[in-house]
Amino acid sequence: MYIHIGEDTNIMAKDIISILDKESANNSPLFEEFKDHHKGKLINLSKNPFKSVIITYNNVYLSPIASGTLKKRSSQMNTLQF
Repeated sequence: MYIHIGEDTNIMAKDIISILDKESANNSPLFEEFKDHHKGKLINLSKNPFKSVIITYNNVYLSPIASGTLKKRSSQMNTLQF
């Protein structure tokens, strides 16, 4: 199943490794280092400050959609599969 993560971008739910909220990402001393390391794979989907960070096998997305909303979408999709 696909999850809409903002700006007409959909990703496969099975490719998601982690979804972080903005505060967790900004409060982590390692997040800046992580962003620098994955700079070529960092995709900013947010025109305003991002609300969540979605880490997949191939890319790191900065999304304008809150992590709680993304979690609900993934839960709904799991229900729809069965």
